[in-house]
Amino acid sequence: MCHTIFKFNNVIYPENFEQKIEFNRVRQLIADRCLSPLGKEKVEAMQFSVSYDEIEALLSQTEEFVHIIEEEDSFPADHFYDMRPVLRRIRVDGSWVDTAALFELRRSLQTINGIVAFLHRDEDKTPKYPHLLALTGNVTTYPEITKKIDTILDGFGQIKDHASARLSDIRRELTSAANGISKSLNAILRKAQAAGYVEKDVTPSMRDGRLVIPVNPSFKRKISGIVHDESASGRTVFIEPSEVVEANNRIRELEGDERREIIRILTDFTNYLRPFLPDLLESYEFLAKIDFIRAKASFALQINGIRPSLDNRQQIDWVQAVHPLLYLSLKKQNRKIVPLDITLEGNNRILVISGPNAGGKSVCLKTVGLLQYMVQCGLLIPLRENSRVGLFNDIFIDIGDEQSIENDLSTYSSHLMNMKFFERHCNDKSLLLIDEFGSGTEPQIGAAIAEALLDRFNQQQSFGVITTHYQNLKHFANEHEGVVNGAMLYDRHEMQPLFRLSIGNPGSSFAVEIARKIGLPEGVIAQASEIVGSEYINMDKYLQDISRDRRYWERKRDEIRRERKQLEEVTLKYETDLEAINKQKKEIVAEARKQAEQLLTESNALIENTIREIRETKADKEATRIVRQSLTEFRDKVAAADGSSDIAGKQKKVKRNKTAAAKQGKNEEEKIAVGHTVRMKGQTSVGEIIEISGKKATIALGMIKTTVPLDQLERVSNNQIKKEQKSSNTRDFMHERKLSFRQDIDVRGMRGDEALQAVIYFIDDAIQLGVSRVRILHGTGTGALRQIIREYLSAVNGVTHFQDEHIQFGGTGITVVDLE
Repeated sequence: MCHTIFKFNNVIYPENFEQKIEFNRVRQLIADRCLSPLGKEKVEAMQFSVSYDEIEALLSQTEEFVHIIEEEDSFPADHFYDMRPVLRRIRVDGSWVDTAALFELRRSLQTINGIVAFLHRDEDKTPKYPHLLALTGNVTTYPEITKKIDTILDGFGQIKDHASARLSDIRRELTSAANGISKSLNAILRKAQAAGYVEKDVTPSMRDGRLVIPVNPSFKRKISGIVHDESASGRTVFIEPSEVVEANNRIRELEGDERREIIRILTDFTNYLRPFLPDLLESYEFLAKIDFIRAKASFALQINGIRPSLDNRQQIDWVQAVHPLLYLSLKKQNRKIVPLDITLEGNNRILVISGPNAGGKSVCLKTVGLLQYMVQCGLLIPLRENSRVGLFNDIFIDIGDEQSIENDLSTYSSHLMNMKFFERHCNDKSLLLIDEFGSGTEPQIGAAIAEALLDRFNQQQSFGVITTHYQNLKHFANEHEGVVNGAMLYDRHEMQPLFRLSIGNPGSSFAVEIARKIGLPEGVIAQASEIVGSEYINMDKYLQDISRDRRYWERKRDEIRRERKQLEEVTLKYETDLEAINKQKKEIVAEARKQAEQLLTESNALIENTIREIRETKADKEATRIVRQSLTEFRDKVAAADGSSDIAGKQKKVKRNKTAAAKQGKNEEEKIAVGHTVRMKGQTSVGEIIEISGKKATIALGMIKTTVPLDQLERVSNNQIKKEQKSSNTRDFMHERKLSFRQDIDVRGMRGDEALQAVIYFIDDAIQLGVSRVRILHGTGTGALRQIIREYLSAVNGVTHFQDEHIQFGGTGITVVDLE
């Protein structure tokens, strides 16, 4: 029996919803991309959300990390260790962090500090990754902790000799005692070899932490000492000579002192670390989020996922949406997937998809369910940028066979139980996904119940994708607003599905055509056609004709509405323009009238003044001439408005003069003079002009003076000199590094990850410095270290070849690497 997942105010039905839409596989693919258990825990905790703000934040974080993966090389992506169990364990007084855990703590804290620094690098400007930066709000970095660990551990995670004065003394004494034993043992060994008790090529061995000599059993009485072990074949016994027993005992005591001192050092450090535990645990919570977001971004890049345009309302308007799991599967087979275009909104909320079996109906339904669930879990999804995605509070699905012998449920009964739940809980914020609606029982009553349920879902204003073969449901979708038909297209000529959805048309099951294609006897097909009648056979065709006519008239109606709207917009525009023109006309006329009145007033005043002066002077000729001249000047002033072209000409002339002056100044600046810094064309040496004589110049190059033709010199700016000096310094630095670079590295005694890290740095430096051949000393041992290193070398682009060293120089214990 199906159970329901209630998450706050939203409902996911049934309990195995994620398995039905295969989201569990998506979850696993993301978990596989996590770098640590930190991120995997977050993947397991990932859940469906209905909060618009939360989903927006999750999508933005993932999108920003996609940009980091694509564009950034400096993001710290190493050493994602889960140190929370260690930190919780050392809460108890008297406990301590062991050496290996301390090494991982240091490296993981360095990673956390590096990530925080990376996200804060542009904090004073507009942050490049604001949503990721917001995650660092509660993270406290403690660089002093890593510095303190550096005083205890070396670069390979071992306790330093100088971690304490006591440890330094113990190790110095250990070294001295070991050297003494080695000398004594070598002397005894040489003596035994001279006497023929021990073979010439035998060297001292270690058994139970004590240095011993391998001896043939027949000579074991010849060497005084303690037998510690014998070989599996019994042909060799390992004897600790009596002369070194006391010294070996002393080494054992010193090793015990060393262990106790190391525990004391680690305990002191743990006591120092304990007050920081709450903040450190919060830092690892931040590291878990980063690991989780990085894994989501990596998965998004694999499936071509993008951040969709998200609206806080119920809708689906997707362009070229792709089922991510199907895409990955077909990609492995070098096949292309057919994308899905689907729209559910407004009057087309419920899509009834019909079409032949194996035509893609169920895939279409699963694509809708999976992508909608993914985006509301904060995952980027594969579709086009012009798509629009909405939010739903509830998602219900009924797909597959849910029969249960234990609960006495048949297939149809289980479907009816699901429909009962849907009918009770669906609303205008629900998304219903129903496969093969109404199937599993007697077709006529099953179709009737399905139609009644569809009507109820439509009345509740729910959204949904429903697949069916029933004709009555196609008729219902064709006749009721809110429900729309959809067809999975089928190639009638090739008789194969196209896996493409066409909304607006009902689909045909093509039962007769498919039966004929697979070779069912024609007589059987003819008899079946007679039983149901030609009208029933042609019903799909009639439905398609009705849908086509309906779409035609709806399209005509939309065209008329668009044309009417355009006409209204044009009319409004013309009315607005006409009103503006009339207003401008009135303003121009008013201004002209004002200017004319002012001109008339001035003219009347001048004329009256002229008459008065003529009368006062009694028509004196000279006075009359002066008055006439005043009138002429006033007339010229009125006509001066036409003289603006003279001003424009003067402006152009001034502009030409300025341009010429600037050009002349530039040429003068480019002339070489005494005191300028110059160099010979094609050369790098820089000198100063101390004298110019005709077409030649004397320049000082350090302590050397030389005379050079002027046309062979070029000026050099101070900025250019600085850049060239910087480039020269870089070349000198690289040359010094190359001279000091050692062409071999010894990783014997290191753990696998430590040795690999050292080899990675070594090979990177060699490639950067242009070294052609290097040697890696890893020893023979079990061969695990050699295999790890060679697996790495086989994946490095700069490595052209690697092989064992010559047998005389180390054989399989050394790998010789040739570089480009």
